[in-house]
Formats: sequence, C-alpha cells, structure tokens
Amino acid sequence: MSDNYALKFISGKYQGGEFPLQAEKPLIIGRSSELDMVLVEDMVSRKHAKISWLAGKPVIEDLGSTNGTFVNGEKVKQAKLKEGDRILVGTSILKLIKQGGATGDIDAAQIKANLEQVAANQSARQSNKTAMTGKIDEVPLPDLLQLFHTSKKNGVLVVRDTHEAKIYLRTGKVYYACIDDNHELGPQKSFNRIITWEKGDFELRPPDDQSFMVELDSSTEALLMDALRELDELRRIAPQLPAPDATLTLAVPMQAPLRELKPEQLDVLQLVINWGTLQGVLDHSDKDDMAASQALADLLSRDYVRQA
Repeated sequence: MSDNYALKFISGKYQGGEFPLQAEKPLIIGRSSELDMVLVEDMVSRKHAKISWLAGKPVIEDLGSTNGTFVNGEKVKQAKLKEGDRILVGTSILKLIKQGGATGDIDAAQIKANLEQVAANQSARQSNKTAMTGKIDEVPLPDLLQLFHTSKKNGVLVVRDTHEAKIYLRTGKVYYACIDDNHELGPQKSFNRIITWEKGDFELRPPDDQSFMVELDSSTEALLMDALRELDELRRIAPQLPAPDATLTLAVPMQAPLRELKPEQLDVLQLVINWGTLQGVLDHSDKDDMAASQALADLLSRDYVRQA
C-alpha cells in the first residue's frame, strides 16, 4: 500500500500551501498553463519537472529545464524522493510530507483555488512581490545556502528574528555577511553567528551593488563547515558560560596569579574589565566567538572572573 504524500511550499509564491499527490498518477510541474502544477516565473521552464511513481514511492525527473531541478541542494536528472526532502524549482522550495487518510480523486480546480488564496494572502503581507521568502524554521540556513550555492543564486539573503542579518551572494557564493548593519564585527564572525539562528523569516532580495573593503574568500561549503564546527564547540561549553547580558566582574580578592595567564586570556580579562558582559567580550574580541568563549570559561573556572 502506497503512502499518501503532498508537496508543501516552504518558499515562493505559494508559501504555506500544499499540493496533494495522487498515488500512481504522474505530476508535471512547469510554467505552461495546461500542466498539473503551474509556477509562472522566469526561472521555471514550460515543462520543468515530473513526479512519477516507482513501487509506491515518488520519483522526480528534470525535463531538460533551463535552470535545473534540485533535491536537498543537489542538481538532479532523476531522484527517488522520501519524506522531508526539499525540492527547488525556480524560486519555490517544496517539502515532501506525508498525509494521513486516503487521497482518493483529487479536485485539481480546488487545489489551484486553495493555492491562489494562499498566494493572495502572502502577496498582501509582502512588500516585495518578486522576492523569494520563507521561514528558517522550515528550511535551516545551512540547507538554504547549499541550495543557493548549487543553483548559483545572486542577491542578498535577509533573515529577521530579534535581529536582522544579511548574507550577500554572488553566483551562489557567500562573499559578505553582517548583523544589524554592524560592520565592525566583520563578515566571518557575523556569518558564523547567523548560522546559529534557528527561527526567523528569510527573504532573498535582488543583488546589492554595495562594495565592501573585506570580502569572504572561502567557498560556501568551507564557510558552512567552519560555522557548524564552531556551533558544535559553542554548544559543548555553553553550560560553563553565563547569559550573554549577565554582569561579569574581576574576582576580589584575586588569589590566582596573573602571570599564569596566556596572552589571549589576558586579552579577554581586559575585555571583561572594559565591557562587563559575555556579549561585550564576544563583540569586541578580535578572536572568533569560540576562542573568546573558551578563554572566558577558563577565567571563570580558575576564579579570575566571577558572575555578579
């Protein structure tokens, strides 16, 4: 017995809408108005991709499209699909989900009407009608950047939660990043912090002709690997650290001798004196967040620094 599946739009014109798949019935996706799933945009070919069935499981096939079909960031000619897979067609990202109950005959007109209502609701909320939008709760930033890298996207990826981040892309390569337009942090530290975000809305805006004195020169894959490695290390030592805005002070009286500290630890000690919080230390250290956090954890454990 076949599972019942649907394609959920997690980015694009129909973001939030669902398109149920009818078991054993092929589905053709493209720009042409007579197709099953119509995506009217320049990056979608007239007949772009086809979903068919093999032993009750969906299989996607690119139909010679100009801009390609991507599954989990990889450009594919044909690929078996499983629950949770993300498909990129044009500016739409679709996630394969399972549905409960029998699908029966699907009312194509009703599905189209439902999607158009979703599009109308989104259009009313969205100022830039041509932007690619979504939620990083649905598609994590590393996956999203991998998709953009493989499909060679140009533009500025804006991510908003309590802060606003910008990641600049040139043919899929990340070349700059900043948070709240604070350029003093530097693009590397900003990028690594942005990758830790797990909630928020994203929007891919058109390219920005702004120039930067310092650009990131590593590949997108290398940047992501470094950022995720740092994230793992930060999570490991997080229990040893205070809250970002907790007040830090020098231990008084200080029993541990200063001569035993390494230069990088002395630098962090000075930042504690100057700024007085973990966030202040991280923002003003010339080291990456992992190195500065580790140095502060050492100072706390050896009672050079205390949380007030």
